[in-house]
Amino acid sequence: MASEEELFANIDALLAEEPQLPPPAERARLREAAGITQARLAAALKTTTQTVKNYENGRSEPKSPRLEAYQRLLKGWAAKYPAHGTPAAPVAPVAPAAAPQPVTPETFTGPAAPEAKAAAPVEAPATPAAPERPARPAARPATSRRPAAKKATKPAVDPRFPHGPLAVLDGDGSAYGVDGIVLDCPATTIPELVEWTLRESGLGAPKLNRYGKDSDPLIVLTAAAAVKLGLPERLEGHEQRRSLRLPEDHPVVKQVAKAKWQLTQRGFGPWARIYRKAQGRDRQCVQLAILPWDALDERSWPGVSEMEPADIARVLGVYAQRVITPRGSTAVSGLELMTALRPPTKPERDEETGNWVSAYNPGSLGTEPMDPAPPEATPEHPVVVQSGWTGGFLNEEAYQWVRSVDSLSDEECMMPFAVGLDLNTAFLAAAARLVVGLSAPDHFHAPKFNPKIPGSWLVDLSHIELDPRLPSPFTPDGSRPTGPAWYQTHTVAYAQELGYDVHPIEAYLRRETGAYLDPWHDRLKNAYVDTLADLGVTKDLDDRQFLAAMEQHKQVDPALAAVLAAIKATVKGGVGKLRERPQGKHYKEGERWPALERPTWRPDIRAAVISKARVNMHRKLNNMAKMTGLFPLAVLSDCVVYPSPGASPLDFLPYAASGKPQPGGFRLGPTPGLAKLEGVQPMLWAVELMEKGLNPARHIKGGDAVLDEGE
Repeated sequence: MASEEELFANIDALLAEEPQLPPPAERARLREAAGITQARLAAALKTTTQTVKNYENGRSEPKSPRLEAYQRLLKGWAAKYPAHGTPAAPVAPVAPAAAPQPVTPETFTGPAAPEAKAAAPVEAPATPAAPERPARPAARPATSRRPAAKKATKPAVDPRFPHGPLAVLDGDGSAYGVDGIVLDCPATTIPELVEWTLRESGLGAPKLNRYGKDSDPLIVLTAAAAVKLGLPERLEGHEQRRSLRLPEDHPVVKQVAKAKWQLTQRGFGPWARIYRKAQGRDRQCVQLAILPWDALDERSWPGVSEMEPADIARVLGVYAQRVITPRGSTAVSGLELMTALRPPTKPERDEETGNWVSAYNPGSLGTEPMDPAPPEATPEHPVVVQSGWTGGFLNEEAYQWVRSVDSLSDEECMMPFAVGLDLNTAFLAAAARLVVGLSAPDHFHAPKFNPKIPGSWLVDLSHIELDPRLPSPFTPDGSRPTGPAWYQTHTVAYAQELGYDVHPIEAYLRRETGAYLDPWHDRLKNAYVDTLADLGVTKDLDDRQFLAAMEQHKQVDPALAAVLAAIKATVKGGVGKLRERPQGKHYKEGERWPALERPTWRPDIRAAVISKARVNMHRKLNNMAKMTGLFPLAVLSDCVVYPSPGASPLDFLPYAASGKPQPGGFRLGPTPGLAKLEGVQPMLWAVELMEKGLNPARHIKGGDAVLDEGE
């Protein structure tokens, strides 16, 4: 029989338990009955309006001392405004000892109404919560403001990662995840945050390929969260911001080391990776992104860093679902996506021992870095400096061409408008079914040209004479070649396509080949098309409807518009990263730099993508001239400017009698490789820029359109 002392101890424990609040729907009813707005209540509780909304929809719960103040207020309102009648189903109380258990997407077959939540009590977990952590009812996904996503594109929830790939941590300890989930993070130091993320948060994402690795959880820190965890609100220094990091003697860096965690060579910067060596098959790694340190670059993530934490989580969550959990800049993520979709190794059973070993995964780039052929390298590369190479380099870059003003006809000058067309993700379109080299280059003298073999060819194309009103397809500035030069396979193949003989002098070719970028292309294409569709730009629109939808799509949902911008930046940045140049003022020519140690440092693959994109552009320009007699004013990468009798592409694009677009020229549409309107300006404006040697395609949108090669 229990003693009196034991009974009194149990009663004291009950009295000491944290106060229980009425269900979320009742909290909202009481506030509305009292005629108090959410903003006014937030001011009284010294919190934000969003936090009050979370209290009233079950996404989060208050903590002491706000918890007691909120309970006192609700009790007072309940006495004044009692509920009329008795509910049909009693509200199940929440177990006081239950740890925070946000309801995961697999729990529901559809959006959860408050009544449904009340009728289905949440079971307490087998392991009780730590005493210091406050109990609160389960959170539920909030109603999304975006159009309903297609069920087919919604991935199944991995039970290992019930709360999604990432969370945005605010200063009050609320960690905002995907689908409106809000977790309670008690961490007050970076090591505590890492432990919580790996042990309790339920964050992470499954691998994208059967032979790949799961994505590490991402925690995004707001300015308030960063300061709370002991980080400076800004990183100061004189170097490029992307290379800034905390000094090794900073208290937070010391905390990380003392807790036996490690930082990567990038150190503790805007994107910090904190890890321990894997134990068996379990990875121990957390990615941090510090918002006040410019982790989300405005060019790639327009407006995102200024959004509320829940909206930031939504933007990054959609990107993670459709592309990859961010691991750095969009350029870094673009490169990481290639490896995630084509892992370098796979498990294979050793025939002699019967043990499983790591083996090369066919179609991938393998695990070892590969030196390029000298003409594929950059002038500072060790292959060039140590060999004394003087034979020239590939110059496969995107177009930057302006037509000579002298070549303009009177009829063209009298046109009222200059209209810019932009090809959707032109580099991505070029990556489709692109065969690239997988092995090291071999050197050949006087080889016979084969358009199916990827590589670099020394060829003289200076004898090819084309219409001067079009850029040359063989040079980025559109000028005619003056002698032998190195070209990627697609450029030489296009010379053949135009009807000219080509006789290579020498070549560096690769024997093993494959469509390495196909999975990368497919995933990013789907991400781009699906996100545009969510913004109202779908494949079933006719050209007029498409132009109207594109004019408004950024206003439909700024968060998804930011996702779209990030997807486009991922394409360009990922291609640029394939030939990342050395950084830092202390670099000396001939030294290796960190990027060279990656198997994905492949300037030949970058050259193949850009060569194919530039050839695709010229083919369309040439076909447009044949079909319509129109010639461009300027080209910049994937943007072309035409003189036009009207302010719309519909006024000069070629259409058949049936009203369908003519194949071969520029066509409007929402998929990679099709065109959209970039901008419209007066023809006089374009001519004045051309006379100054400036490119109208760069400015026709009203701002600068700069080709971003990544970081």
